[in-house]
Amino acid sequence: MVRLKPIAHIKSDFPEKFGIPRQSGLVGGAKASVVFEEEYRNPEALRGLEGFSHIWIIWGFSANKRDGWSPTVRPPKLGGNTRVGVFASRSPYRPNAIGMSPVKLDAIEYNAEAGPVLHISGGDMMDGTPVYDIKPYVPTDSLPEAITGFAEAPGGAHLQVQMNREKLGAIPDGDIAVICALLREDPRPAYHNDPERVYGMNYKEYEIKFNVSGNILRVMDIRTADKQD
Repeated sequence: MVRLKPIAHIKSDFPEKFGIPRQSGLVGGAKASVVFEEEYRNPEALRGLEGFSHIWIIWGFSANKRDGWSPTVRPPKLGGNTRVGVFASRSPYRPNAIGMSPVKLDAIEYNAEAGPVLHISGGDMMDGTPVYDIKPYVPTDSLPEAITGFAEAPGGAHLQVQMNREKLGAIPDGDIAVICALLREDPRPAYHNDPERVYGMNYKEYEIKFNVSGNILRVMDIRTADKQD
């Protein structure tokens, strides 16, 4: 039997599943790091990787706990009611809960304490996600003629985000830009359509409250850990 052993873990600004982009590359401003386990901190293992602009990360859906598996799943893109085969989906609930993401390799830092650290952007992984392998992304990995089935191609419909910037306090413009990019992708399950419902998601140290009516997402509040009522 093959047993996968994590070689690294993801350090990201997403402490929970809700709000993470549904696929990599949708929010390029989302930064993260790949921190290797002590056994794999040999810089020789990364020799030549600096010549690649993007990498594949093979990782595990560690936050999804389910006994057994089902041959069909209900993709959110189909409203949560239509079933398709698990192997025709990107559902995290799979016989082997493995994900794979192409991400931009921003830099390789050689840290005396943590060993080599990969700084990446455009990821879709929760903080603490185990990493099982890393491979360089090459141009032949891109297939522009590919048909996406029921999955919406990148660049599809987005929500219009509205917020009162003056009420949000001294939140850096860079963080606001990433928050808006995350919200434009509509973090809600596709079958949710209640304009009165208030949703909450976390990014970095921020707790973001919003609701959605039609194509308009209104940010009601963004709180930080040190913000008082």
